[in-house]
Amino acid sequence: MKVLVINCGSSSLKYQLLDMTYKNVLAQGLVQRIGMSGSQLTHKWGELKKDILQELSNHVEAISLVLESLTSPKYGVVGSLQDIGAVAHRVVHGGEQYASYVLIDDTVIQAIKKIGKLAHRHTPKNITGIETCKKLMPGIPHVAVFDTAFQHCRCHPDVFVGGAMEAIFPNFRHLT
Repeated sequence: MKVLVINCGSSSLKYQLLDMTYKNVLAQGLVQRIGMSGSQLTHKWGELKKDILQELSNHVEAISLVLESLTSPKYGVVGSLQDIGAVAHRVVHGGEQYASYVLIDDTVIQAIKKIGKLAHRHTPKNITGIETCKKLMPGIPHVAVFDTAFQHCRCHPDVFVGGAMEAIFPNFRHLT
């Protein structure tokens, strides 16, 4: 299965198309200066590289250019977007609700928007990436992978806080 990984930043977009069967990177790239003059896509596949200078006013245009590059007869690596089995979106903040990856549906999108205040620079771009890819790649599963997932502790908050405080202050238990 081929998985497209998308990371929408505030003015950039990084991507990789992974072949999970053979565990290799088919293509990868970076779009820089989205919404500014001098926008550029650097698209790499194998040992080859293509730089595309094109003004991109927003992430929708950037994602469209990335998808065109992946399917290009000259420098693409898939015949069509239907060759991609899933899309994984890096999302900055999952709040308390998301401790792992999650299949994206309308409920998840609304939750990410609500949590978005915690990462106000990146979340709107993450949402744009998700919504654009879902529109341009219908019928393909989309998954959100949260930066904050690794920070979730599966223990009771008192144990977590107490353990953390004990690590910082060895005599913490005696203070409480």
